[in-house]
Amino acid sequence: MKNITTPPFLSKTGTIGITAPSFGCTIEPYISRFKEALRQFEALGYKFKIGQTVYKNDGLGISTDPEVAAKELVDFYCDPGVDIIISAGGGELMCETLSHIDFSRIKKAPAKWFMGYSDNTNFIFPLVTGYGVKAIYGPNITGFGKPWEEPEIQSLELLQGKSNKVCGYKLFISPEEEKKQEEENPCAPYKLTQEKKIKIFPPVLEDSYTLITEGILIGGCLDVLANLAGTAFDFVEDFNKKHKKVIWLLEACDLSPMGIRRALWQLKEAGWFNKAVTFIFGRPYAAWGQEMMGVDQYNAITDILKAFAVPIIMDVDVGHTSPSMPLIMGANTSVTVKEGNIFFDFEL
Repeated sequence: MKNITTPPFLSKTGTIGITAPSFGCTIEPYISRFKEALRQFEALGYKFKIGQTVYKNDGLGISTDPEVAAKELVDFYCDPGVDIIISAGGGELMCETLSHIDFSRIKKAPAKWFMGYSDNTNFIFPLVTGYGVKAIYGPNITGFGKPWEEPEIQSLELLQGKSNKVCGYKLFISPEEEKKQEEENPCAPYKLTQEKKIKIFPPVLEDSYTLITEGILIGGCLDVLANLAGTAFDFVEDFNKKHKKVIWLLEACDLSPMGIRRALWQLKEAGWFNKAVTFIFGRPYAAWGQEMMGVDQYNAITDILKAFAVPIIMDVDVGHTSPSMPLIMGANTSVTVKEGNIFFDFEL
């Protein structure tokens, strides 16, 4: 098994680079939350290097020209004055930025923590699977633009190297309620109202069942991953040759139940899941509570993946419904599900 590099951790006086390879911070609630995030980090003594892309909105479905966004990302990654990078935001078309990322420069540069989620899968996934550097699938900078709770605290502790463990939360908020709350006050803490209920397939008595699994954690946003299959940024075949046990972490944003089912079929038939020992799914965003011609958010997954005869853990606190755990992609990870919650222990 080939080791995946752990980047240096963030020191107390470190500099955080903020760049927008997908979407910037130019509309609400992102403007207010960006300012609040900077205020809270600066109160802890951190410095920032903020890219021009963060303030741009002249691109089509993206912060700016993809070549410009790609160059800034690579420049920040290779800049010795930037200790870690947190993405400005998610978005829709970071795949176009990906086409212009100079990975030859990144490969020569010292490893650096990159954190973001959603569309940032376009960078995190090939960085881990193709270039052997760990990254954190966690909040974009605007995720820190509210009173910090467990997800934000856990994220900073991972970046600092103070902790190598995270666990799930008791409550969550529906996408509809989250939108309403952000419109009322973008920087307010979430009012979590719904009880988290992890589902395991094959079916078990979840609350009294303990599941322990171990492997290399990879994955991200399923919407993005389905597009990467078969491209020049698809390194999964070689990755699977190097690693015997892979834990797949997947979550969906815009995909309907049918879209989830089609995307999983595609990745299955492409051979991506051949080394899977466990599948972990975050709560879906658009597909939450949907049913289309008998297909729902659960059988969209289980019908396609049951042939692998490995555990499938669903409705975990990851992805586009809050709160969401930060997870270290590329880390050898021990995952435990017990007493209705999930626990991740990362080897660094």
